[in-house]
Amino acid sequence: MSSCRVGARAAHEQATIAPLLELMVGFQTNPDKYRHWQLSIDGSVATLTLDVDEHSGIDAGYELKLNSYDLGVDIELSDAVQRLRFEHPEVGAVTIMSNKDRVFCAGANIRMLGQAPHPKKVNFCKFTNETRLAIEDASAHSGQKYLCAINGTAAGGGYELALATDYIMMVDDGATAVSLPELPLLAVLPGTGGLTRLVDKRKVRRDHADFFCTVEEGVRGARAVQWRLVDEVVPTSQFPRAVKDKASEMASSSERPQDTQGIRLETITRDLGDTHVRYDYLQAEIDRTQGIAHTTLLSPVMDPPRDTAELVRTGADFWPLALARELDDLILHLRHNELEIGSLVFRSRGDIERVSAFDAFLIEHLDHWLVREVTLYWKRILKRLEVTSRSIFTLVEPGSCFAGFLLEIVLAADRSYMLNGQFEDDDLPAPRVRLTDTNFGLLPTINGLSRLASRHLDDTEGLDSARQQIGRDLDARGAEGHGLVTFTPDDIDWDDEVRFALEERASFSPDALIGMEACLRTPGPETLESKIFGRLSAWQNWIFQRPNAIGDTGALSRYGTGVRAEYDKRRV
Repeated sequence: MSSCRVGARAAHEQATIAPLLELMVGFQTNPDKYRHWQLSIDGSVATLTLDVDEHSGIDAGYELKLNSYDLGVDIELSDAVQRLRFEHPEVGAVTIMSNKDRVFCAGANIRMLGQAPHPKKVNFCKFTNETRLAIEDASAHSGQKYLCAINGTAAGGGYELALATDYIMMVDDGATAVSLPELPLLAVLPGTGGLTRLVDKRKVRRDHADFFCTVEEGVRGARAVQWRLVDEVVPTSQFPRAVKDKASEMASSSERPQDTQGIRLETITRDLGDTHVRYDYLQAEIDRTQGIAHTTLLSPVMDPPRDTAELVRTGADFWPLALARELDDLILHLRHNELEIGSLVFRSRGDIERVSAFDAFLIEHLDHWLVREVTLYWKRILKRLEVTSRSIFTLVEPGSCFAGFLLEIVLAADRSYMLNGQFEDDDLPAPRVRLTDTNFGLLPTINGLSRLASRHLDDTEGLDSARQQIGRDLDARGAEGHGLVTFTPDDIDWDDEVRFALEERASFSPDALIGMEACLRTPGPETLESKIFGRLSAWQNWIFQRPNAIGDTGALSRYGTGVRAEYDKRRV
């Protein structure tokens, strides 16, 4: 084909997809582009100031008054939390505050919720939950403690943001209060973990929490401290100094390195077309007929760094980090912009020895701050994948390179297939997978267990047997015998078995699949995180669709009209 025809075809594709791109949600940003947050650094303390531009909503049709937020506000917050971890190792404490007078945050914008279709509501709540959990993860594992300085009303999601921090300081001015008014005002529930964090994290008494969640005006002053809703109230005149002193105290106890340069998270390059999304180490081909995203993870073309000094110089080009950022972007893109893509099929291609070498580098240098952050990022991405409402299949074929942290994609799948032997007329050897120490607790799922431990819930002998295979190459029979894959068809049956499985999946009800997958992916013990996604999110999704909330006479529909909601009083 001539270069002219190729160029014309490319131009046509770009012209076709350009209008679609304008409607898509993008998740890449940086502090220079923030419209709603201001990030400042003063030594070991960072400050995130919320100052929402009410005219810059991610969609049209509403104004973000009173520091209320939508997905766009939270995308910036998520970016800031991530950058603080990678770009600012010197920061040991982060203060979240408001730049509005007598208003901290009014929570999720009600007009936005009222006009948003159900999938947008659900994905908004899910991403916001993940952002709050990222704050808690930074506090628990990265040495960056978070302080929330509530200088005005904190309602709904505004208070839920405060609940994600380590310490809540509130101004004692006789008017400022915290509240979760979703039930009495909107006939829905706090959507980002508020109920769970009240009783599980802050240990608020159940009767106090019951009152708190059913009173519109919330709780202020000494009672807020007594009930553990906040940690401290401070008079207005003393508030700025108290916030600064507390942040400095929190930073002084951090083990973050003070004399280390962070790395720059540059914009990810992405080739986005109607039927593909391609990155440097990740390629996704979209089959719209079957509703499948066929995604191939590519091994590195270079060896791992010789030491941690070279790692820091490599920065965001470090293969595990580069691949992690691309996979994260792909998952969010598919979740928010490709609602009819119901199945994610993962493959890998490349050099398993190089993958293993990078995995070994991570394990060897876990005490280094940047290695720790890369590993924690993989933990969060794998969790994001598992709470994404898509069926997950993994295919282990000749040329695959599933080892160590990359093998977690196989273990995260709802079902995995590994070829037993070689393909006819193919010189590539039979596929193999390789367990490492990474697979035994370094990357826990939302139940707090490794994926292998989740598979062997009542089989310590089986888990111990799998542990003895660390570093060994396992063929299909070995992988199946140790619980790593589901099926191991040979060359004769491979195409038919895989095709039938994917076609069958596409024929089922998406609603029923979402429910089934969510239940099956969280076996074993329950954690705050599993409660938020497995319990609260499920009920929130149901309540968001009930007429009492979104019907013509529902609370969400009538909010702000002056007309009281009318409820169907039946309890079901």
